[in-house]
Amino acid sequence: MIELLAPAGNMNKLKTAFLYGADAVYLAGKKFGLRAYADNFSYEELSEAVTYAHNLGKKVYVTVNIYADESDISELSTYAKNLERIGVDGAIISDLGVFSVFRQSSNLALHVSTQANVTNSASAKAWADMGAKRIILARETTIEDVRKIRDALPSDVELEAFVHGAMCIAYSGRCLLSSYFTDRSGNKGECVQCCRWEYDLIEKSRGDALRIEEDERGTYLLSSKDLRMIEHLDKLIKAGVSSFKIEGRIKSEYYVAGIVNAYRRALDDVLQGKPFNKLLLDETEKVSHRGYTTGFFFGEKGSATGEKKPTASHNFIALVQDYVFPYATVEMRNRFSVGDKLEVLSPNDVFGKILTVKEILDEQGRSIEVADKVQAKLRLKTDIPLSRYDILRKKVD
Repeated sequence: MIELLAPAGNMNKLKTAFLYGADAVYLAGKKFGLRAYADNFSYEELSEAVTYAHNLGKKVYVTVNIYADESDISELSTYAKNLERIGVDGAIISDLGVFSVFRQSSNLALHVSTQANVTNSASAKAWADMGAKRIILARETTIEDVRKIRDALPSDVELEAFVHGAMCIAYSGRCLLSSYFTDRSGNKGECVQCCRWEYDLIEKSRGDALRIEEDERGTYLLSSKDLRMIEHLDKLIKAGVSSFKIEGRIKSEYYVAGIVNAYRRALDDVLQGKPFNKLLLDETEKVSHRGYTTGFFFGEKGSATGEKKPTASHNFIALVQDYVFPYATVEMRNRFSVGDKLEVLSPNDVFGKILTVKEILDEQGRSIEVADKVQAKLRLKTDIPLSRYDILRKKVD
């Protein structure tokens, strides 16, 4: 089975991911995951998330992908049993010791994290021999190597690959910069993304800062472009990938909706034998990103760094809460006015339609010209049959 796997930094993002077409989500509890600054899930919230997903026929995988210190080990056995008890569909693990504890303590399906840097068939087979049910390929893997890894594995061991989102400058995310600069370990989920900072070169004999101007905002020597493989999902399927993973547990609900929606449509087209819809490339430009690259899949090297701060071609304007002809009730996110043209982001057939704002009514039913109060509940007159959780967005001027 082919799976679209989405990030879920909190319960709202989980629901958004499923609504817009994800087959499964990955998320973290309050400990042992590599996104300490996502909202993450308490034990009770994990249980709620699993129940919600299973009622939809969807799956939940929990990241337990830190590189553990000795102090972490004592809690892991109980954590594994608790995850199994609430019905989690799999645990994502990097550390061999953590893997061993989970295998001895539970019957959970164990997925080998991309942090374990599986780049070859021998490594993949070794993990499979130890009981791994899925290998999440290192981002450094080429498509040709994916084929060889697939051929070396038993048929019941799946391959998962990242296809969209932020890339780490370090090998398989094993970075020490954050620990060095801020005492926050990227290998314990606390990375401050110092690869995104602006840097100067220092001329050692004089101590002078020598700026290399990339643009008016500065120089970003270590900041990577984002991965985008939406055009090449067919090639990855042929190579043996069965789960397509989107990065972004600390990204916005708008990001999750836009990217999951685009990849759902692209993947469905591939599975139905349809050609790639190039308009879906535009969808990936409408959310926050740092330019795009296909990473290492086709062997590119040295051309994916130096990206400035994130940009997006569209702003998230409002979230639809209800529609009773002829008015949509929306919750405002960014300023808009009568006369603006708003584009609909939806998992339904109204996707891509344009709503021209002809009338805005405030919470008291008064007509206003400009909506400028964040989270205000407003009514917009439209004959487009919008649904709850559709998103209205506007092209950046």
